[in-house]
Amino acid sequence: MSGHSKWATTKHKKAAIDAKRGKLFAKLIKNIEVAAKTGGGDPAGNPTLYDAIQKARKSSVPADNIDRAVKRGSGAEGGGADYQSITYEGYAPGGVAVLIECLTDNRNRAASDVRLALTRLGGSLADPGSVSYMFSRKGVIVVPGGDGVDEDTVMEAVLDAGAEEVNGLDEGAFEVVTDPTDLVPTRQALQAAGLDYDSADAAFVPSVKVELDSVEAARKIVRIIDALEDLDDVQEVYTNFEASDEIMAEVEAEE
Repeated sequence: MSGHSKWATTKHKKAAIDAKRGKLFAKLIKNIEVAAKTGGGDPAGNPTLYDAIQKARKSSVPADNIDRAVKRGSGAEGGGADYQSITYEGYAPGGVAVLIECLTDNRNRAASDVRLALTRLGGSLADPGSVSYMFSRKGVIVVPGGDGVDEDTVMEAVLDAGAEEVNGLDEGAFEVVTDPTDLVPTRQALQAAGLDYDSADAAFVPSVKVELDSVEAARKIVRIIDALEDLDDVQEVYTNFEASDEIMAEVEAEE
């Protein structure tokens, strides 16, 4: 019986992982379609499309799926949806600010789903402008760690390209923060220096932060983030909470 239980648990976890991977693939494909529609289907002349494709490849999205998304977005193949970009603002428990970026072909559905995900877990939607002022639009490039890759190496590669700061992340990785207009030249500078990168995106970085001092408070925020990221129309979720490594380790141990 215990063997069956273990198998069932493993099967459940695999199904959950597969479901998350499927949702991730769908979001990455949607990004590619929109980038191709906005700037054309040639990655060499469309940096946004180039980065969207690279991100999809690094997440193991099949090449055929990527190619079809580019063709749909550029109009070379039918079936592309008319996606709109919408950003919702809200609050999570504890006064934590939340920005939710959506790409959707149905504004009413997106708004309803986002509102429900927030309110059922103790959050609320906010009026436009009431939260966004606490964030700045930045270019963010994540560089994996490795042999010979340290903060000085990364900084030296990107300093003249317009990078504003380099921060250490978990597992030896680094985050390069730039002005959005310097995102592409900074990414190109990394490539010229022979440094790989995991992702290069325009993102919202909090300028005002809320410190959470308990596992329960952090758990509430993580639940809201998970619920929002699980929505088909949601592409990115940004918050301004901070918590210690010890608190986050406890939260992750419960997942």
